Amino acid sequence: MVIALFGPRVGLALALVLSAALLSASVPSATAAGRLGDPVFPALGNTGYRALDHDLSFEYRPGSRTVDATAVITTLLSRTLAHLELDSLGLDVHAVRVDGRPARFATHGEKLTVTPARPLRRGATARLTVEYTADPRAALPHTGWVPTPDGFAVAGQPASAHTVFPCNDHPSDKARFTVAVTAPDALLGVANGELTQTERLGDGRTTRHYVSREPMATELVQVSVGDYTVRERTGPRGLPLRDVVPTARLAELTPALDLTADQLHWAEQHLGPFPFESYGILPANTDDPAAFGFTGLETQTLTLYKPGFLRQAEPAIGSHMMHELVHSWFGDSVSPATWADLWLNEGHADYYGLLYRYERGWPDAWGHTTLVDRMRMLYGLGDQWRHDAGPVASPTADNLFDSQRYTGGALVLFALREKVGAATFDRIERTFLREHRYGNATTRDYVRTASEVSGQDLRGFLDDWLYGRRTPPMPGHPDWTVAPVGAVPAAGERAAGPGAQEASGTI
Repeated sequence: MVIALFGPRVGLALALVLSAALLSASVPSATAAGRLGDPVFPALGNTGYRALDHDLSFEYRPGSRTVDATAVITTLLSRTLAHLELDSLGLDVHAVRVDGRPARFATHGEKLTVTPARPLRRGATARLTVEYTADPRAALPHTGWVPTPDGFAVAGQPASAHTVFPCNDHPSDKARFTVAVTAPDALLGVANGELTQTERLGDGRTTRHYVSREPMATELVQVSVGDYTVRERTGPRGLPLRDVVPTARLAELTPALDLTADQLHWAEQHLGPFPFESYGILPANTDDPAAFGFTGLETQTLTLYKPGFLRQAEPAIGSHMMHELVHSWFGDSVSPATWADLWLNEGHADYYGLLYRYERGWPDAWGHTTLVDRMRMLYGLGDQWRHDAGPVASPTADNLFDSQRYTGGALVLFALREKVGAATFDRIERTFLREHRYGNATTRDYVRTASEVSGQDLRGFLDDWLYGRRTPPMPGHPDWTVAPVGAVPAAGERAAGPGAQEASGTI
């Protein structure tokens, strides 16, 4: 994802973060408060259960521009619970049932507490049904809704999916999703995955049902309603491609959408077969600069974009489109175990986005034409970035989407490739993706895979790059130097922060 830390995202950090532990790279453990204790967002997530399935239904009401919804969540209990908590914010909850029976519920902070008639036993499954109404335009401390003139889209990353549907809103709890979207016949409701059924209700409304074949993190859910045209075609190896495009924008956006097939071919050569049932692009039908503060978001199988970005020529957008596509492997298929592991998503997406740029012969914003030249510039900024934003794998909520997680992460991967060689690096990447396919992974998991595949103990080497306060020597480049802290950043590239426009370095 590319994101600017302003507007609702700043509110997110202020609203969610009670404290942030800097040097964690493991799956969060239970806390006394019954929350997961994520090192970046400790208040989110809940212990005592795992989500197995989400069956979500949304009905868009164009008159009020609100959404009536039902979330049915099947959970597996890891311990006996007298009550169960879900993450929830800004949802007007009308009723809750547990296994078909009415249950008491209460909201507090960003939690929905459900108390069934009798305790839920360890090892059992429980089916929670929550009926509610949401207003995509509601003023909240942070929101996953993207209101548009004719409907809405969803952008839940990093921790706002629970403003769209109640859930255990943490990437470590991936689950199956089915989504039904009801909208007036003149509009189209879409979601992640595959369209499995279309119901004409006969009263001016249509319901479309979607199934995601593979597990999905809550932050990757996409639901949208609008005046869309669906553009279907075939990609490499017969992969279905599905773009969902505002009808009035189809002609001007088609040149960008036509780039996807070749981009997929390039990505598969580096990362292996595409991991999902389809891929496509959803340009949200809004030019409101405040609608969302990023260029693209890797919602699973259907990447969300600002339409204005896609109007540009290929050299201006191709490397970033590759960044978002690579998230299908790093971020969607293999999701971070905690938000401290975000560099695994963004560092890889930037690394391959830059590699694609230079292979295509597109100079970057600083005139560099090779990955080595760009990495040398970044290397010179290493100590300043560590001073300003912490080590690569030690984010806080305030600097989670800093350039240190993006091109800083790409610099770590470049250092690893220089250390082990290009062929071994490629084997590390594919092995890591294969071992954690459709699951979660920690930074330690990546270090372990790198060590095993390379036949070297890389723990010390990668720990210095990922957690050190000083930039380590770059293998194979003894002449590279690091500028002292306080020096003017080279060529204008700097760590992004509040007010910055882009954290990704694929430009």
